[in-house]
Amino acid sequence: MAVYTHVSAEMMARFLRDYDTGELISFKGIAEGVENSNFLVETRGGKDGHRFILTLYEKRVDPGDLPFFMALLDHLAERGCRVPRAIADRNGVQIRELAGRPACLIEFLEGISLTSPSPAQARAAGEALARMHHAVADFDGARPNSMGLASWHELAGRCDGQWQQIDPALEALVEGELAFLAEHWPQNLPQSVIHADLFPDNVLMLGDSVSGLIDFYFSCRDARAYDLAVTHSAWCFSPDGRQFDSAVSDALLQGYHANLKLTPQEIAALPILARGSALRFTLSRAYDWINTPPDALVTRKDPMAFARRLIFYADPAKAGLFG
Repeated sequence: MAVYTHVSAEMMARFLRDYDTGELISFKGIAEGVENSNFLVETRGGKDGHRFILTLYEKRVDPGDLPFFMALLDHLAERGCRVPRAIADRNGVQIRELAGRPACLIEFLEGISLTSPSPAQARAAGEALARMHHAVADFDGARPNSMGLASWHELAGRCDGQWQQIDPALEALVEGELAFLAEHWPQNLPQSVIHADLFPDNVLMLGDSVSGLIDFYFSCRDARAYDLAVTHSAWCFSPDGRQFDSAVSDALLQGYHANLKLTPQEIAALPILARGSALRFTLSRAYDWINTPPDALVTRKDPMAFARRLIFYADPAKAGLFG
């Protein structure tokens, strides 16, 4: 989450008048994340609750994809997954406009996001991801992966000539990995709607229990094993990518496999899918590092943290990591 678009108190109060959320007490921007503008909103006297997240959609989110995201959240909530529902206004409209951006008021879920998850918390996250994959088996919505393999060459090209701002060795690493993945990317794996961004800050925890999965704005239909690879790359390393936590890795994989068994083909593909995940976040972070506006309320994230993960996954000695 982040804030790129600034909203005044008058604009916020006017926006909320069409909802049964009561009177605006306060709101504040949330600096975590990099994709959209997000605000924590508090109200009183409403029937729909008193704390909400207001999201203004920026950058990579196509407004045409928003109905897919909202339908997915409704579907998951109806099947018992802990996800935040979008709040409709009095006319039944979930997606509106504020400050020239598509905007949605979203249910607030209790819980905290983690920076250093324990094995027990990682196991719970693996279980929640598997349950999500079960729950979408009968969801008929479709959206291609806008940040999949086909997009990575373009994203790298948009960083040309600027890699030195980050690290002198990064360009060669990216070019070599793009060539490798173009030749070796797994095909014909079981597909599912996936989260595609299940970092620890997108999983809310109360103790060792998952209280919510949030931020589904990269969700799409792709290989379900890729979703597990993304989650593994996000959860099993220190934030700077220098240290791998084998206990967290084992717990995450055990939690997932206890609820959903991958095929032998999927398990064999995980090392390459993990390399792809590490490259994808290296590239998106590199682009954001170079292009984030100086006045944006946003915490830039170090691309090298995922470049280090990429080097780790590419080591032949790690080939048996996933079983």
